[in-house]
Amino acid sequence: MPAQHDITAETELWDAYAGSAFKEDAEPAFHWTQYAGHGPGPEVLGDPDSVLEIGCGTGRALAHLAQRGVKATGVDLSPVMVARTTERWGTTGAQFHCAEVLDYLGSTAEAYDAVYSIFGAAWFTDPSKLFPLVRKRLNPGGVFVFSQPPAIPGAYGPQGMYKGGFAGKAMFTYRYSYRPPVWERLLARAGFTAAQACVLDAPEPDHIGTLLVRAYA
Repeated sequence: MPAQHDITAETELWDAYAGSAFKEDAEPAFHWTQYAGHGPGPEVLGDPDSVLEIGCGTGRALAHLAQRGVKATGVDLSPVMVARTTERWGTTGAQFHCAEVLDYLGSTAEAYDAVYSIFGAAWFTDPSKLFPLVRKRLNPGGVFVFSQPPAIPGAYGPQGMYKGGFAGKAMFTYRYSYRPPVWERLLARAGFTAAQACVLDAPEPDHIGTLLVRAYA
């Protein structure tokens, strides 16, 4: 049975997340993994003139790119987060839009050299719906890159995830997990070429790695 996303409920969840995740004193930063100072940086995107971050969260990655002259656009489901990122990072030139990612990709006429997600919307959106829309919004030769935790062995497909543990109001969303070869097949099915998915090792043995996926239009 497909995951039954409730956008209103998920907006409430991400608004709550914004309250704890956004730090006013944070600086622009771009990294794909969950470990500070570890792994590759924005060079994975190539040298784009324009980018779209889907599920842009705190906006730090977009601000990093905008300060380097990239036309940087982000979309996020949380109006609380978008208000905070616009106030904090608007002077960098980055632009932030509050929208559900499938709605945004299906309605915008903009095209980008790169679309990316860092533990963002690519983790929380049905890839059978998301990937074809991303493909349409990329310029020829454009790149789609996303990172997120790798799948737990034997636990694949859509999986429910509660916010903040197992006590309190039942706030939850769905995340999508697959083995690297399955991500590659899903991207190829959506019209991407040269799809590559791998798991980057954590800096410490036996720690959780990072799934990094890249494909071209």
